[in-house]
Amino acid sequence: MAQDSPRLATLDGASIDSVRFDRLAAACEPVVLRGLCRDWPAVAQAAVPEALGAYLARFDAGRSAEAFVAEPVVGGRYAYSDDLAGFNFSRETMRFAEALERIFVAARTPQSPSVYVGSLPTDAYLPGFAEENRLSVLAGSVVPRIWIGTASAVACHYDTFDNIACVVAGQRRFTLYPPDAIANLYVGPIDHTMAGQPISLAASAAPGDPRYPDFAAARPRALTVDLAPGDALYLPKLWWHSVEATAPFNVLVNYWFDRFASGPDQPYTAMLLAMIAIAERPAPERAAWRAFFDHYVFRPDGHPLAHLPDAQHGILGPLREGNYGRIRALVMKLLRGG
Repeated sequence: MAQDSPRLATLDGASIDSVRFDRLAAACEPVVLRGLCRDWPAVAQAAVPEALGAYLARFDAGRSAEAFVAEPVVGGRYAYSDDLAGFNFSRETMRFAEALERIFVAARTPQSPSVYVGSLPTDAYLPGFAEENRLSVLAGSVVPRIWIGTASAVACHYDTFDNIACVVAGQRRFTLYPPDAIANLYVGPIDHTMAGQPISLAASAAPGDPRYPDFAAARPRALTVDLAPGDALYLPKLWWHSVEATAPFNVLVNYWFDRFASGPDQPYTAMLLAMIAIAERPAPERAAWRAFFDHYVFRPDGHPLAHLPDAQHGILGPLREGNYGRIRALVMKLLRGG
């Protein structure tokens, strides 16, 4: 069992109200909130997976979801294929109830394929769940998402929203790296990803992998924490994190939000937009975005994907080869809210 990092702040979740949480969030540092959701009805069912399954089934809206399914040899570690062109798992669409049953079967059956469904908005898939399992430190308008599966490991990645991750069942081990570790993490393609966000290739590689020599500078900066049912982790945006679900059956509920947004988020035009989107955010968060701008835009250490073959550079390939238009079209789509 990994030991919680002494450098990671830990608080009693019962002592946190929305006002105190606002102060914590403004510091843009991760915080462990022990027992923050211990009183949830869902957590009360966690000791018996089938009981929790029956509880979730009460809210099932009958929608279909995409599940990750991987052969036993993968060990639940969802990742790229060796050539980075594909992945080591398949995606299957199934109804929520079917996915839940397949997860239960896999959890009870050694050497069976791992099954994982994640990022399901509870208002669409489990309407009423959020009302019975409330997180008092956030506004009710923040819609939680649920993640359910067998033992698994989600590759090290970042999110562009702040996050509170609440363990409902099983065990979750988070390994964190600060945003400014990005240059040492050997980030994969940004437009060919497993689940939306680019990942660190080095963080999940074997120690001393010669492909990632600079990762040695990031490894000592890792912060590790183990969470039990009822525990939560506040994770500021742009903090890198890998997530291991170590029990046979695991459920997590998370909340993505942006506490400091002031409105909808090109050379001079880009600067003006940055003033609106970044300039008045807390100083630690501005430092995090500066690291990303340096890495992807100003590039003091060279091309951000130099560690990958040119064919894997995607839209980060030369602008003259059509990527200018592709990036611009993507920006315009995002600005339109697409």
